[in-house]
Amino acid sequence: MMATGDMTQTTPKENKKKAHLLPLLIIGAGAVAFVLFGGLDYLSFETLRDNRQAILDWTQQNYGLAILAFILAYHVAVMFSLPGAVWLSLTGGFLFGTVEATAYIVVGATAGAVGIFLLARYALYDFFHARVGKTLKRMEKGFQDDALSYMLVLRLVPLFPFWLVNLVPALLGVRLRIYTIGTFFGIIPGAFVYASVGSGLGALFAKGETPDVGVIFSPEILTPMVGLAVLAMVPVFYKKWKNRGKA
Repeated sequence: MMATGDMTQTTPKENKKKAHLLPLLIIGAGAVAFVLFGGLDYLSFETLRDNRQAILDWTQQNYGLAILAFILAYHVAVMFSLPGAVWLSLTGGFLFGTVEATAYIVVGATAGAVGIFLLARYALYDFFHARVGKTLKRMEKGFQDDALSYMLVLRLVPLFPFWLVNLVPALLGVRLRIYTIGTFFGIIPGAFVYASVGSGLGALFAKGETPDVGVIFSPEILTPMVGLAVLAMVPVFYKKWKNRGKA
């Protein structure tokens, strides 16, 4: 005869919550594994400098495959929120030139951002709304009213981490179409800046110098980007002014 005791059993609801969190746990584990196993060593100026000729030769011999590999690498880097995306952007500019690299960066980064956006919405939306309640709902309402303008500002001005801007709109109920459009167009200026720096790496290699990855924060680069962000907010300012006039 088998003895019976208190058995802790998970309910279907609890199992569902765990299943929802599983994708994000996989993403987190992948990012940690990448760092622990030395992945950051491959996303560096030194790696590109020391292997530049071999990388260039392979790219020229397998151009179509190189494009796909680069876009996929960028997609994975953004999807897993891996550090080192700046070096991928520089590498893209070095291999493909400014204009082509910008296009590939934007496609890969947007695809990765959409992926993590969908996972965050699937795993965390109900969790946060159940706990934060009315406060989050008020934020959600304000953000959704002018979601595209806010998305463009968040993408244009590099003040917030890219991974954070990927997650927050998912928790505020931003529509996927708006999120994708805002991400795609909002990251073009930054991608262009880093790709253009990358396209000039050959000259830096010859001089033994390193690129200035903080160039995007220089006044001559940051000021036009802030100007674009202000322009993106014009519809929001106009709507608030118009509504105040009606009050």
